[in-house]
Amino acid sequence: MFYIFLANGFEECEAFAPVDILRRADITVKTVGVGGKTIVGSHGISVNCDTDNLNLPTDNLEGIILPGGMPGTLNLEKDGTVQKFIDYCACNNLLICAICAAPSILGHKNLLNGKTATCFPGFEKDLLGATLSPNPVARDGNIITAYGAGAAFDFGFEILSFIKGEEFSHNLKKQMKYK
Repeated sequence: MFYIFLANGFEECEAFAPVDILRRADITVKTVGVGGKTIVGSHGISVNCDTDNLNLPTDNLEGIILPGGMPGTLNLEKDGTVQKFIDYCACNNLLICAICAAPSILGHKNLLNGKTATCFPGFEKDLLGATLSPNPVARDGNIITAYGAGAAFDFGFEILSFIKGEEFSHNLKKQMKYK
């Protein structure tokens, strides 16, 4: 199971393209509202999340996804539950995915040191110790980063490739008529 944490001000495309792709592949993804079940995205879209961030279990957790957006990224970073789940995934070598400004959260936690990563332009200084990739999506071990809303589908397919393999991801792309 995967949690995607949504905080007020999150970038909608960066959240829902990966959720859609993973759910099409029968992967369990729960949207988690930070601070409540109803969260408002950076473009005013209200979302009723599957659950809130109180008392989330780690049973069967395979990884987390952090969409960017402002002030969504800042709201994610200051939340204790989000921090706890990042730490849990890092300690247990589970998948950690972040897009746009959200890789800065991982950089601030020193999780990108020695890793290849990408982010939204202007946040590179926050990717402490990372080798910056010019590509829309970067995967290094159990960490996947992407540079913004325009890369949201590529980000979702890269997550899928990690979970179910390149061939599975390629076949879903064909079904969806993607590129």
